[in-house]
Amino acid sequence: MPVSKLPSVGDWYATPSGDTFEVVAYDPDEESVEIQYFDGAVEELDLETWLEINASAIEAPEDWSGALDLTREDGLLEDRATPFMPGNPLDDPKL
Repeated sequence: MPVSKLPSVGDWYATPSGDTFEVVAYDPDEESVEIQYFDGAVEELDLETWLEINASAIEAPEDWSGALDLTREDGLLEDRATPFMPGNPLDDPKL
């Protein structure tokens, strides 16, 4: 479905050529829309261009780390258990 309305910050869209992006800012006074592509590139569009790009609303990607350029080595994507905190009465095995 083509975009025929005002952009919504936080929503994801795809162009007919397959580019995916999130609307990260919208200024109605300036009629400008800032988008961030999945690879992290940021672009500012005027409202007229926004209405002409023929993008369709999509679900947010499952792997949101693309725009942040994160890897497992960064330590932010690992599944970690909460560390044992000595002195916490709820951790006492005698309870």
